[in-house]
Order: sequence, then C-alpha cells, then structure tokens
Amino acid sequence: MLNKTINYYDTNAKEFVEGTLNVDFKATQDKFINKLPAKGYILDFGCGSGRDTKYFLAKDFKVDAIDGSIELCKIASEYTNIKVHHMYFNELSIVNKYDGIWACSSILHLSLDDLVDVFKRMSKALKDEGIIYTSFKYGDFSGERNGRFFTDMTEDSFAKLIANVDNLKVEEQWITADVRPQRGNEKWLNLILRKK
Repeated sequence: MLNKTINYYDTNAKEFVEGTLNVDFKATQDKFINKLPAKGYILDFGCGSGRDTKYFLAKDFKVDAIDGSIELCKIASEYTNIKVHHMYFNELSIVNKYDGIWACSSILHLSLDDLVDVFKRMSKALKDEGIIYTSFKYGDFSGERNGRFFTDMTEDSFAKLIANVDNLKVEEQWITADVRPQRGNEKWLNLILRKK
C-alpha cells in the first residue's frame, strides 16, 4: 500500500503541489518555530511541495528536507533551493541532531505498527527537549482513500499509540478545519510532542 501511495504522489505531483503550495499555514508554522531555539535545526519530514521548508529557511532556521516521492523531491528542491533528499520515513537513522521535526500531513500515510516504529526513529533523531509537530485527519478510519493509504486519529487513539513510544509526550493538541478551498468540512488533529 505504501508503494501505491508513493506512486500516487509521483503521478500527481504537479496537481498536489498546486493544491498545497499557496495555502496559508503561518499560524501553525509559527506555533512550531516559537518553541525552537533561534536558528535551530529542523527536519521537514515528508516535505511535499517544499512550502514549509521555504518558510523555515526564510526565518533563519537550518533545514533538512526529505520526501518519499522522487517527483516531489525534484519540485521541492527547485522551489526551496536546497537539495531535498529522497527517503522513506522508516529509513530515518539519524541520532540527536534536530531541535524540531515537522511532519505535517505526512506520516498519516503509515499503518499503526509503522507509526510506532517511525515515532521511535523521530525521537532518536531529536535532541533532548526537541519537539515534533504532526497532523492527522480526524477520525477512526484506516485504509485506502483517494488512491492513498491513511491512518486517521482522534485524541484517544493517538494517546494509545504514543504510549508505546518512550520519551515522547503530547505537549499540545488542537483540532483545525482543512485550510484548502472547499475542504473546510474536513477536520485535522494537530499535535506537538516533546522529547523528555
């Protein structure tokens, strides 16, 4: 199913970028960076169009960006003027490097078992007291939707999931409407986790 999801993004990269690049995500981006040290180090984990990477770079942060879609890596590299690395989430093996990991609408494509593994990898990649921002479609659904695999989350299901990961605690969670045009009835669970 992961291959099918990656294939979706490779095939629809241009349309996906057009739908997400100009979305105003400043409130959430600022909430995240305000918890980081000045000029801190961010991993944009599943960077898509490169929208958020570009914003963080403009705010004087150091950013590494990765994506599982080769086509999105090409587009995002051009847009951000940094090399976006082609990598899958379960290949993250860096230790103690980042002040913050930004996983916006990205790891929601993983199964529950894979999510536990990837959160453990993210925790290892963070410095002590580092933070993760992540977001999931709000609900109990898990499976294929519009050609991609999704795991949706509620506060309760996420609490159960993250209990399997040592050192990560939910610092903040909030629900938002989708910011894309004609998608406002879709709800999202937003989370900030801190490495203790």
